[in-house]
Amino acid sequence: MKYNTQEVAALQPDYLGFIFYEKSPRNYDGEIVTLPENIKKVGVFVDADIAFAKAHIEKYNLDIIQLHGSESPEYIQELLAPSPKQGKVSSQEVKTEGVEVWKVFSIKDTFDFDRLTPYEGTVNAFLFDTKGKEKGGNGYTFDWSVLKKYPSKTPFILSGGIGLEEIDNIKEILATDLPILALDVNSKFEDTPGQKNVAALQEFQNHFREGGRLINEKV
Repeated sequence: MKYNTQEVAALQPDYLGFIFYEKSPRNYDGEIVTLPENIKKVGVFVDADIAFAKAHIEKYNLDIIQLHGSESPEYIQELLAPSPKQGKVSSQEVKTEGVEVWKVFSIKDTFDFDRLTPYEGTVNAFLFDTKGKEKGGNGYTFDWSVLKKYPSKTPFILSGGIGLEEIDNIKEILATDLPILALDVNSKFEDTPGQKNVAALQEFQNHFREGGRLINEKV
């Protein structure tokens, strides 16, 4: 999200993502409007300084941290550890209790799932997107058949160039026993970077309503 947050929030997605990475055209530096309690705020970081990430967790009251760089398990442990607020006494800490972590891995044609092993038990979910020139938002999907070999029970978010043209493929992969937590949609639903096309998002949602309930969706 960057511009029309309130309009998108009215669609009641499960998650809204806010990118805190200066090199991204979607970099977020404003205030976040008050959101419905059922929508979780996801902060997206790329190899961010620990103090920078913690300051944003506190400022925006983030529910989930999405790590899009080469962050190690040790980095995650340090990020989640309580620490004194800068310039404050030690009893006033930056609270990270209850904050979830999603670790991103990019895929093209193949993937070594052994790379996930060090993160098991440290992260709440993995996120798989398309390996490309940019850190996300490349606008095209990877070969989802690679995920047939997914060996873990840790939930994952499916990302990478998902648009209306993938509806049939999405329904097919959702029918498997893969532990898919959510679908992450982004560039295929934008008029410009950070400006979401609300009508297209609504159409996408309508394809996945089951008995009035929508599958998990992150915008």
